[in-house]
Amino acid sequence: MKDLKHLDDKPISPLYRFIRWAVWKLSPVYTLRGEENLPEGPCVIVGNHSQMYGPIAGELYVPGKHSTWCAGEMMHRREVAEYAFRDFWSRKPKSVRWLYRLFSRMIPSLSQLVFTSAHTIPVYHDARLMTTFRESLARLQEGEKLVIFPEQDRRFNNILYAFQEKFIDVARLYRRKTGEELDFVPLYLSPALKTMTFGPPVRFRGEEPIEAERSRICRYLTDEITGMALAQPKHRVVPYANMPKRQYPQSLPLEVYDEEAR
Repeated sequence: MKDLKHLDDKPISPLYRFIRWAVWKLSPVYTLRGEENLPEGPCVIVGNHSQMYGPIAGELYVPGKHSTWCAGEMMHRREVAEYAFRDFWSRKPKSVRWLYRLFSRMIPSLSQLVFTSAHTIPVYHDARLMTTFRESLARLQEGEKLVIFPEQDRRFNNILYAFQEKFIDVARLYRRKTGEELDFVPLYLSPALKTMTFGPPVRFRGEEPIEAERSRICRYLTDEITGMALAQPKHRVVPYANMPKRQYPQSLPLEVYDEEAR
């Protein structure tokens, strides 16, 4: 799962191969659980972002051929610096924030190389959004799995931040194109425990209103991911938002966590 076999159909630069090897060496070695919950064909795997741990683990460890949704800004040299600083480092202490601002201006070329070489699909939140869905549909029709980390900067509980729900619409497009329903598989990633746990899938219902399906499926996924986190030994959760490690929440039932946090 850590080799480059699933990238063999696209030209890969030696520099990217070296970077990927280095990331593999430096990142946690994850144990996969619940692989039996993954359908053999196309599906959408939905997990907690865990800052950069989620996309890295998704690239290296998700079984089979797959593509990961990635912020489109990280693939366009002119957009990388502003996006990276705002999304990754803007909450750093003021005393060192200037250093991260400088670093963000040094990485655009490297970011473009990495994110366009990996199996990624650029995600946009403007008029280019349909590009994201068209490419996602094409990959699904080729039998790939999509890996999506849909959290946004609004706390849901001590395990997750709230999901952006529009990613569910890929299932409606897939049904229109193929006549088949798509499964969504919950994934809980724990860098502290070095585990990736896949839960039972939930199936899109094409005959239901899309607004209801967005709500139903996202609720199922957040509940399952939270439950998988709480079922494991107590551990520090790597949150979506970048913050000092001392502020990382514990994997406790929400009422217990809120009581301890007071």
